[in-house]
Amino acid sequence: MTSFEKLIKAKTLLGLRETSTLKEIKLSYKNLMKTWHPDKHKDNLEKATQMSVMINEAYEIVLSYCNNYEYDFNEEKIKKVFYTPQEWWHDKFGNR
Repeated sequence: MTSFEKLIKAKTLLGLRETSTLKEIKLSYKNLMKTWHPDKHKDNLEKATQMSVMINEAYEIVLSYCNNYEYDFNEEKIKKVFYTPQEWWHDKFGNR
């Protein structure tokens, strides 16, 4: 399995959207671990343990990707994310 395939499988297991924030990733992981913690599934300990291991592995894969991702601090790209309509108007038309 390629690194890309592992990442997509991990994203799917964690229930992440196509674009997710680090906060969303951590929240998804936390909620899944609460759901599948072996202490909550004494009747099916093997399945809960297996799911917990899979969730942990998926989380490590996604975090590894996030930690190695090169963020773009180009001014134009940053403006696309944080530009308000007022800033756009001011840049285009000034103080009219």
